[in-house]
Amino acid sequence: MLEKLDSLEEKYDELTHLLSQPEVLSDQARFQKLAKAHSDLSDIVIMYREYKSLSRQLEDSKEMLAEEEDEEFRQMLTDEIPELQEKKASLEQELRILLLPQDPNDEKSVIMEIRAGTGGEEAALFAGDLFRMYSRYAEEQGWKIEIMDTHYTDIGGIKEIVFVVDGRGAYSKLKFESGVHRVQRIPVTESGGRIHTSAATVAVLPEAEEVELAIDPNDLRIDVYCSSGPGGQSVNTTQSAVRITHIPTGEVVTCQDEKSQHKNKAKALRVLRARLKELLEEEKNAEMAGNRKSQVGSGDRSERIRTYNFPQGRVSDHRINLTLHRLESVLEGRLEEIINALIAHYQAERLKQVD
Repeated sequence: MLEKLDSLEEKYDELTHLLSQPEVLSDQARFQKLAKAHSDLSDIVIMYREYKSLSRQLEDSKEMLAEEEDEEFRQMLTDEIPELQEKKASLEQELRILLLPQDPNDEKSVIMEIRAGTGGEEAALFAGDLFRMYSRYAEEQGWKIEIMDTHYTDIGGIKEIVFVVDGRGAYSKLKFESGVHRVQRIPVTESGGRIHTSAATVAVLPEAEEVELAIDPNDLRIDVYCSSGPGGQSVNTTQSAVRITHIPTGEVVTCQDEKSQHKNKAKALRVLRARLKELLEEEKNAEMAGNRKSQVGSGDRSERIRTYNFPQGRVSDHRINLTLHRLESVLEGRLEEIINALIAHYQAERLKQVD
């Protein structure tokens, strides 16, 4: 590990030197490329230098303890050494995590799809709660939400919603949200006051750029029709809604949220590109997907990952046995504790594989 870190520090110093050279400063394309590489190494190099400084301090303290005769000073050193050892071990663990290969999709924006599952109208209302939860979380992170397609029920629930969470690093934090989210509560539609269990499915797809995935126009069937609102009534009389079918895979994407057929088509293509990218990656990384399943779940939307229990005011993530008794704040978008716990668990499992 130390050899790898020494190599990265050497590369970082080389980049620092290059970024100050006139020929680099005058070439904006090259400067930006080198600046990004320098920035990518910055965190790990700063931490490594802190680790080396701490290691030297620890060795110095041990040497002084072996030579020191003054009892008061020896006691101070005796108290200091365990603290330094603990800090060193903690930094070493953080460095090992930073050295793990990064998911190439982590920095990307995501396309999220929420669909009502079992539970009828109550499931649709819960799907709306989930959309609100993720919207609030995105707002806290400084990300933007763009709705691609929605289908409502008569009483305002959501049968299905597709939306983009646009922001750097969105996928790194939201990728473990895929799966079945279950709710236990007394539905507003239930007159007898009985607790029902309903569910909604969530899918999280990293957005694919056009350069990553080219779609052959000959593989597409594009249909246009009039947009519809709750209950199926026509929203407008122009054929602005778009349905795109990818013939080779059978994937179907609809979009009707814009008044412009052109804009709806562009949005639908963004969703389709993300879905096709996911299909390709699943085929290429079957073994990796198996590993991921053993760590935090497969990300498959058929897997139950979390329960929101209203009578007890708790949220339980079944993959990492985490239960929080603050349901209301979680539904307000305060997901950081759950997301950080999932990331930490995933990293720990990957470290075990490296070891």
